[in-house]
Amino acid sequence: MPHSRTSPSLPLTSSTRSMPFRPALTGLCMALLATICGQALAQAWPEKAVTIVVPTAAGGANDAMARIIGQGLSTRLGKPVIVENKAGANGAIASEYVARAAADGYTIMFGYIATHGINPALQKLKYDPVADFEPIGMVAASPTVLVISNSVPARNVRELVQLIKAKPGSFSYASAGNGTAPHIAGELFKLSAGLDVVSIPYKGSAPAVVDTIAGNTQFMFPSLFTAYPQIKGGKLKAIGVAGEKRSRILPELPTLAEQGVANVNMSQWYAMFAPARTPKAVVERINREMNSVLADKAVQKRIEDQGAEVETGTPEQLKTLVQKEVAHWKSVVAKAQIKAE
Repeated sequence: MPHSRTSPSLPLTSSTRSMPFRPALTGLCMALLATICGQALAQAWPEKAVTIVVPTAAGGANDAMARIIGQGLSTRLGKPVIVENKAGANGAIASEYVARAAADGYTIMFGYIATHGINPALQKLKYDPVADFEPIGMVAASPTVLVISNSVPARNVRELVQLIKAKPGSFSYASAGNGTAPHIAGELFKLSAGLDVVSIPYKGSAPAVVDTIAGNTQFMFPSLFTAYPQIKGGKLKAIGVAGEKRSRILPELPTLAEQGVANVNMSQWYAMFAPARTPKAVVERINREMNSVLADKAVQKRIEDQGAEVETGTPEQLKTLVQKEVAHWKSVVAKAQIKAE
């Protein structure tokens, strides 16, 4: 009877049996170790002061809101929360700084529509607003409003448009700088209404507001958070909301679209970010504590009294928002041919 032949094979030792599973097992161990380390870090965090980097100058709207949140976080965390201002390049300087910071939860950023929405459409950035950050959560939103100097004899958007068209080139609008939200809103208004107006960029919203109050420029598109005190005080006249809906804070103020000027939609938003690869457990802890601060009625009133509407959410929701905003503003800027310089 012929003998059957079989191929020689390695003996099935315990080491050879486990060989195909080693990469998967190693990956599983690494993931488990990262989770355990992240949880341990979150439990110990914070062991020292936390810094909130604000991409605008001290005294502005972003700075004021960051300090309100910082005070609440300090109380809840039991550690100092320091606000550090790094203004310049429409927030790009601060964004790059935070993107390169240690991913340990001790350096976080008060970002907004410019840093994580508009800038990629207008600048060659040294940071990626999506890849270089861990979204923490939304803080608030504030509608952009069209305000005019008291020296301008208009009661609404239609009358302002008529005045500008009667004297082409003689009206100017102020902005917080080229490429900022007020500048883009001004350019969209100019394009949509077919106006011949001059853009006057300033180094921030504060001096732009001052010159508009003085009548050196005739109108501008600040966030309601920036202009609300001057509107309440009668120093500026608000004549329209540059958004798809009216503001809860000024419900009697109609949108530009309601007054015949469409496609000028600029809702400004504010949110917190950490450097990429910050442990998920730490990000979730900051989100949880921040949302608790923003749920406080006294905190909400302080923010809303200045013209912003508190909005909270999850890190995942903020990530989705940033992705949509980056794509949206690239499209808008390209179609309107808006330049930062």
